Amino acid sequence: MQTTIVSVIIPVFERYERFVEAIESVLRQSFKDFELIVIDDGSEDQRIEWFSLLNGIRYLKIEHSGKPGFVRNRGVEIARGEYIAFLDSDDMWNFKKLEIQLSFMKKNSFKISHTKELWVKNGKIMSQKKQKHKREGDIFKDALKKCIVGPSTVMMRKSLFEEFGGFREDLEIAEDYELWLRILSKYEIGYVNTPLTIKRAGNWPQLSEKYGQIEIFRIEGLKKLVEEKFFQGEKMKIAKKELLRKINIYMKGLKKRGKEEEYEKWGQYLNKLSSEHP
Repeated sequence: MQTTIVSVIIPVFERYERFVEAIESVLRQSFKDFELIVIDDGSEDQRIEWFSLLNGIRYLKIEHSGKPGFVRNRGVEIARGEYIAFLDSDDMWNFKKLEIQLSFMKKNSFKISHTKELWVKNGKIMSQKKQKHKREGDIFKDALKKCIVGPSTVMMRKSLFEEFGGFREDLEIAEDYELWLRILSKYEIGYVNTPLTIKRAGNWPQLSEKYGQIEIFRIEGLKKLVEEKFFQGEKMKIAKKELLRKINIYMKGLKKRGKEEEYEKWGQYLNKLSSEHP
């Protein structure tokens, strides 16, 4: 079977109206040599399947997992493209996103790149003036603090994704943060400084809002990488330092909320981590 250039992977669970808008933003791309793969995480809304099949989209429905990484990985497994690009079902793309980003990657020989985002909440554009961090090249140190690479902005070689084994499938949140850290510890990333991705938020359910705060998921993702000594040299030192910082902040929140048992558990872990050499 002939290989396409780009495989676009959209994980979806309900949210039909946003899903349709996301799909349409892909179908109207100026670059046409792509395949569109929808991985349905057990939606009850049958319109998602009907709309996908009606538009000739490769559609796969799986048993509900609630794990975005698990769902995206299923999409990559069946992807035929040399490159893969992810789009969350409530986000959208500028119609030239694939064309501009692919041209940029080929010209600069990047294995992974991301684009500038336009943040929209309830139809209103949100300011990003406070978002000051490195976006291109070696951005590992900045990426440790929080997820600064939006999944819907990413394009990468499929071979790179496979090299790192894809997303962790047991994380409900911050699975993207964890994968980007692994990749960015070894590769530089390209950045297209044009708002080609529209990141949307509104009055629909989102995983990031389910728990009120998501830092514990970043801690769990980084914790395992540090424990397994995934990083090397100086990167291991700064990763451990950031993990210590995150745990200290998290523990202050636990103490404030009176969660003594959990506070003591993390305190013991913190002491153990502090005493170990990177």
